[in-house]
Amino acid sequence: MTYTVATFYKFIPFPDSAEKQGRILEYCQNHQIKGTILLSHEGINGTIAGTADNIEAVLNYLRQDERLADLEVKYSTADNFPFERIKVRLKKEIVTLGMPEVNPNEQVGTYVTPEQWNDLIKDEETIVIDTRNNYEVDIGTFEGAINPQTQSFREFPDYVQQNLDPNKHKKIAMFCTGGIRCEKATSFLLKQGFSEVYHLKGGILKYLEEVPEDQSLWQGECFVFDERVAVKHQLETGSYEMCLGCGHPISEQDKTSNKYEEGVSCPHCYDSLTPEKMAKQREKQRQLWQKKKTT
Repeated sequence: MTYTVATFYKFIPFPDSAEKQGRILEYCQNHQIKGTILLSHEGINGTIAGTADNIEAVLNYLRQDERLADLEVKYSTADNFPFERIKVRLKKEIVTLGMPEVNPNEQVGTYVTPEQWNDLIKDEETIVIDTRNNYEVDIGTFEGAINPQTQSFREFPDYVQQNLDPNKHKKIAMFCTGGIRCEKATSFLLKQGFSEVYHLKGGILKYLEEVPEDQSLWQGECFVFDERVAVKHQLETGSYEMCLGCGHPISEQDKTSNKYEEGVSCPHCYDSLTPEKMAKQREKQRQLWQKKKTT
């Protein structure tokens, strides 16, 4: 069976998000939806999966709120449910930057469509920055893009302050998985005095969906936050799996390493794992195997 995966976000004043939480959760449960929806005073952010009809029912339910009437959604598919359960959570931010003064409802950079993106990033005057975390950049990014080497989005402002200057770097283009991080990243740069700031509308996912592979400047695969791990052009499921020891995406080549042990370790985490942690992971895998054996 093929499931529809819907990814969406919107920055809006949402002071009643706590009141909405229970009703949204119940509606999703009643329609056999799995995934995660984050609610905050600043908006909504979600990735959910289910049958096409049930996904549309949930989206139509959300759009009954006039603030979400124009909610934009990116669709892809999965052969299996990419989530184990449905979670509707209240958060301080729908994407965590840790700077409440940065408000995409006030200002953001200039949106660039996937069709226009290649011309922008091929311009020699453009500084192209991948706003995602290091483990995401590792498996794929745009040709010529800068990797800020961040471990979390909270580190992005420090990278900007240490490496970028509004007097020197006049033209900056940024991108992320679905577009949400760039809403805050571009808003932050504008507050820092950068004047010409662009971001990829719909993010990498929209680019991979719309731009033909033979015209694409994307290299590798795109990490996604579900059990598919990564997607390729046309949003087909990619070739990576996830290390259950550290959560890092792992390739077939990683699995040939003597540092790889299924469900326990991989080349990215082996050297940092204590014997106690490895023993705990092995016991967890043993329990999972026993559970599968008896079901």
